[in-house]
Amino acid sequence: MQQIFTSERRTTVDEIYEYLRDEIDNLRLLPGDRISEAEIAAKFGVSRQPVRDAFTRLANLDLLLIRPQRATEVKRFSSREIDKSRFVRAAIESEVLRRAARRFDAAAKSRLDACLARQRTALSMGDYKEFGLLDYEFHQALCEIAGVDFAFEVISTEKAKVDRLCMLGLSKEDRMPQLLEDHEAIAAALAEGDGEAAVKAGMTHLSRLDATIAAIEASNANYFDTTNGD
Repeated sequence: MQQIFTSERRTTVDEIYEYLRDEIDNLRLLPGDRISEAEIAAKFGVSRQPVRDAFTRLANLDLLLIRPQRATEVKRFSSREIDKSRFVRAAIESEVLRRAARRFDAAAKSRLDACLARQRTALSMGDYKEFGLLDYEFHQALCEIAGVDFAFEVISTEKAKVDRLCMLGLSKEDRMPQLLEDHEAIAAALAEGDGEAAVKAGMTHLSRLDATIAAIEASNANYFDTTNGD
């Protein structure tokens, strides 16, 4: 009975987590918006405990701010945390790309070609959500080609922390072709066995957010946390 209960509870938590994550990622819940534990519990017809568990998972991704005796709210952006996240990604992805270049073979090329083909299809169909999933797929493939599949867990966690900024920046129509071009440049460098060229393309890929951050800080300063010395 205990295993059945645990399984059912995990499914409920996942459902609530995925719903709120989608609301946050797609900016239907904006930085600073308050979320009621009681209202979410009522919406899903559950007790407050699975809602708390889902909130905790989102807080661990820096997406919610949970404060005792105060309203839970969608976490505002922190310039320091953004810098930290991007620093971690740059360090890890640089090493991933260097290793991938050394291990790159026909099978790896075929895999990346297939990833890029799916991205082109999503782009042609204007399927922004699918393209977002394929973006993660591409970075996971790079980690596995490099022989460090465990690195993707860190990359995906750090990536999730700034995905909302992407939604606030360039239009989806402009961003997808740009990201696809970056991915193609990375794949081309790896196919040549040029790890440093792949790293350069990868760092250009990460730098796409610079102008977005500056623009959002200028136009929506209230989306940023100003209480922690940012």
